[in-house]
Amino acid sequence: MLEEEQLDRFVDEFWGDISQKKVVASEQVPLTKTKAAWEKEALRLIIQPRHDHKVGGRTWMAFLLMIIVCPILLYLSVRIFHGHNYLLSSLIIVFFAMVPFFLMFEGRKPHPRELIVIAVLAAIGVAGRGAFFMVPNIKCVTAIVIIAGVSLGGEAGFLVGVLTMFVSNMFMGQGPWTPWQMFTYGIIGFLAGILFKKGLLKAKRLSLCVFGFMCSIFIFGGIMNPAAILMTYGRITKESLIAFYISGLPVDLVHGVSTIIFMLLFARPLLEKLERVKTKYGLL
Repeated sequence: MLEEEQLDRFVDEFWGDISQKKVVASEQVPLTKTKAAWEKEALRLIIQPRHDHKVGGRTWMAFLLMIIVCPILLYLSVRIFHGHNYLLSSLIIVFFAMVPFFLMFEGRKPHPRELIVIAVLAAIGVAGRGAFFMVPNIKCVTAIVIIAGVSLGGEAGFLVGVLTMFVSNMFMGQGPWTPWQMFTYGIIGFLAGILFKKGLLKAKRLSLCVFGFMCSIFIFGGIMNPAAILMTYGRITKESLIAFYISGLPVDLVHGVSTIIFMLLFARPLLEKLERVKTKYGLL
C-alpha cells in the first residue's frame, strides 16, 4: 500500500502527465479549420477505383465465352425455338454469366459477403427500373451496370446486368426479348470493366457519362433494334434495319440522356461506397 504522501505524489504525476499530453496534442492539432482545409481533407478520404492496365487470361476467356455462346444461343432461340422457350434461354445465359464470375476466385470458395455485393447492385437496378416503369426508356440500369463493371470487374458487371434484367422482367413481363436484354446489359457491364482495367475509361463523371451515352445508343440500340426485327419478322433485311434504327433513334436518345442524368447523380457516391466496402472486407 502506498503511504498518503506517496499516493499524493503519484496522483499529481499521473494527472500532470495527462494534462501535458493534452496540451501537446492541442498544440499539434488546431481546434478550428478553414472551409478549404475541411474540403481538402474530405477529398483525401474519397476512395476511387484504380486500374492496373492488365486484363487477366480468365477475363479474356470469359469474354470469348460470352461473345461466342450467347449470340449462338440467341440465334437458336429465334430460328429453332421461335421465341417460345425464352425462359430456358434466359436461364442458360444466367448460368454462363455466373461461370466467368466464379473463375475470378481461382478455385477458392467465394465468401457470401462477396456475392451479397453483386445481389445488392442487381436489386438496386431492379428497384430503379421498377421506379421509372411508367416513364418509357428512362432507365438507371445502364448506369448501375457500368458502375458495377468499373468497381468490381467485367465479370461482375456482366452478372449484374444479366441478373437485373432477368429479375426485373418477372415484374415487367417475360418474353423473347428477355435473353436479348440480358445479353445487352451484360456486355455493357463487361466492356466497362475491361476498358477501365486498360485505363481507357476513367472513374470520373464526364468519362462515365460519355461512355454511358454511347452504350445506350450504339450497344443497347445496336443490339435491340435488330433483335426486334428478328422477333417480329424472323429475318433481317436492309430496309427493315434502316427503318428500325431510324424509328428507334429517339428512344435511344432518351435512354442515353437519362443515363447521363443517373450517372451525374449516383456515380460518385456509389463508387465511393463500393470502394470502401472492398477495402474494408477485401472483396474481389
